[in-house]
Amino acid sequence: MKRVGIDIGSTTVKIAVLDDNNNILFSAYERHYANIQETLRAIMERAYNELGDCDIAPMITGSGGLSISKHLDIPFVQEVVSVATSLKSYAPQTDVAIELGGEDAKIIYFTDGIEQRMNGICAGGTGSFIDQMATLLKTDAAGLNTYAKDYQALYPIAARCGVFAKTDIQPLINEGASKPDLAASIFQAVVNQTISGLACGKPIRGHVAFLGGPLHFLTELKAAFIRTLKLDDEHAITPENSHLFAAIGSALNYKEDVITSLSALIQKLSGTIHMEFEVARMDPLFASKEEYEEFSERQSQYNVMTGDLETYEGNCYLGIDAGSTTTKAALVGEDGALLYSFYSNNNGSPLKTTIRAIQDIYKKLPDTAKIVRSCSTGYGEALIKAALLLDEGEVETVSHYYAAAFFDPDVDCILDIGGQDMKCIKIKNQTVDSVQLNEACSSGCGSFIETFAKSLNYSVQDFAKAALFAKNPIDLGTRCTVFMNSKVKQAQKEGAEVADISAGLAYSVIKNALFKVIKVSDASELGKHIVVQGGTFYNNAVLRSFEKIANCEAIRPDIAGIMGAFGAALIARDRYEEGDQTTMLSKEAMEALTYETKMARCKGCTNNCLLTINRFTGGRQFITGNRCERGLGLKKNQHNMPNLFEYKFNRLFSYEPLTESEAYRGIIGIPRVLNMYENYPFWFTFLTKLGYRVLLSPKSSRDIYTLGIESIPSESECYPAK
Repeated sequence: MKRVGIDIGSTTVKIAVLDDNNNILFSAYERHYANIQETLRAIMERAYNELGDCDIAPMITGSGGLSISKHLDIPFVQEVVSVATSLKSYAPQTDVAIELGGEDAKIIYFTDGIEQRMNGICAGGTGSFIDQMATLLKTDAAGLNTYAKDYQALYPIAARCGVFAKTDIQPLINEGASKPDLAASIFQAVVNQTISGLACGKPIRGHVAFLGGPLHFLTELKAAFIRTLKLDDEHAITPENSHLFAAIGSALNYKEDVITSLSALIQKLSGTIHMEFEVARMDPLFASKEEYEEFSERQSQYNVMTGDLETYEGNCYLGIDAGSTTTKAALVGEDGALLYSFYSNNNGSPLKTTIRAIQDIYKKLPDTAKIVRSCSTGYGEALIKAALLLDEGEVETVSHYYAAAFFDPDVDCILDIGGQDMKCIKIKNQTVDSVQLNEACSSGCGSFIETFAKSLNYSVQDFAKAALFAKNPIDLGTRCTVFMNSKVKQAQKEGAEVADISAGLAYSVIKNALFKVIKVSDASELGKHIVVQGGTFYNNAVLRSFEKIANCEAIRPDIAGIMGAFGAALIARDRYEEGDQTTMLSKEAMEALTYETKMARCKGCTNNCLLTINRFTGGRQFITGNRCERGLGLKKNQHNMPNLFEYKFNRLFSYEPLTESEAYRGIIGIPRVLNMYENYPFWFTFLTKLGYRVLLSPKSSRDIYTLGIESIPSESECYPAK
């Protein structure tokens, strides 16, 4: 008889088949892409082919295993018990085990009994978080690992949430930070998140075992843990089959009275397993094919005028929109007709992508046409303007308004959902009246849908198409990406199809935008003339869900994805005056342009800002990352104004404590954090009068934070408190 351990995690299925001497006869580790039943059956068929039919004592464990264990009549064992059993057999000296999975992270302490810490509300710092970050760098988890081997510098990156991490990483990518440095920083962020978020005040000491897929396959992630915890070879335990430990442990917990055969198990897995609905469902996006055709016909009328660049004569105007994840370019003629458009993922280098676009324009530009003015907008506005000597830059809200007004002069609301940001621009009297942006959360943006589609092995286009005629879209509410992941997993276990998930995500994107970002109580508050734009609205399911929720008919221009660039081109056209000479690099200068990016620490003060220095041909340079003028090499403004911050700081903290001989009640220490910045004079005076010598901790620094990272007793404390 063989013992079979089955570990069904949030993203993978692990199998271990053991003989009587605990030797592994067969093992597998595979992503299930939410098709748990099919993946498990395929693995079991492989085991059958290798081992033949045999009696087995199966046991299931893992976060996704409970419901399928009931349907297969196989006993279930909690995963901490499984891991503990494995460690007792294979690494009995273990004091602490750190286990990372697809969506969960665990620290298990084995001193004084077993104590477990597990991530609850957040999947930051787990395998799926690493996958998300890898897609940002246009690679996979293994690619990140390879990059991280050659790192030079580490950047502080938030790992509490994939969205915050994106917000930290995207500017670094746009500013030219190297991929090895970013990869190593992502791994370091995972380490910090695990230690500060899970240890909750209990230090990680002694022999530490590293378990789970991410720590097994990603050697540089494991190295970052060992480096941070200062472990030597003796105290860092990396078992041979660490990715299968929960599966092995469940096999070791087998029950002698539950025996079946491999063929019987495969037969059960080949049948249909019906699961009951727990996740709420919503109305279909389109009730019928006719409704969809009517919608398509209405949207097809909002088309921009186009012109033929090859035969065009006269002045033309260039707009560049360097966004967070994509670069867009538009070239317009005197009458506003679109002569050329460009939309491409910037692959971490908006400047390179912009140069590619402009070189393409120069190649196609006839002798009869001339670019007389250029304008940049978006995240990389300043970098692109400085590198290519464009005539001007404009904030993206104004660019978007120019573009929207071109389609509907009476526009009173522009809703823009891009790759990572959302904007709602309210217009009053042909002027931008208010702007709302997503701050802390991007769970309703394009990259969120893209990541989800990839995790289910779909292209974004096919994923969007699937949503249109979904019968039972799942209700994901207005929630954080990670909660949605869990809800989607739950719906998949209930047999929800990909179409239902895609339609549910389309609804949730709009609900997030309206109720979390713009914070409207009633969607009719938006306005009567609504223009929607941004690449995400190319997805018909997202547009349809917006119209259904807001109960309106929105205008989606056929160039929704390049509206920022189109608006920038229109601004260049409006601001051009006869006789103006453009400063933009010529075709020859563009071809000869070389640039290099390097990082440096500014030593001007204790902030030690990490500067990104872009150097261009001809000795020009553009520096970002500075928090004051010193990083740019500029002199500090000379003036006689008092520095009120310095005065306040010294006034608060320059009290002289009692000497040790005067302090008859002893010494009391006060950390220089949070409200102590305002209330220290009171506490100092109060405690000194009581006879204590009051000592204050030094100024906060990253070094102090990392020293105390594992002593923080709460996972929800904000960064300054830590």
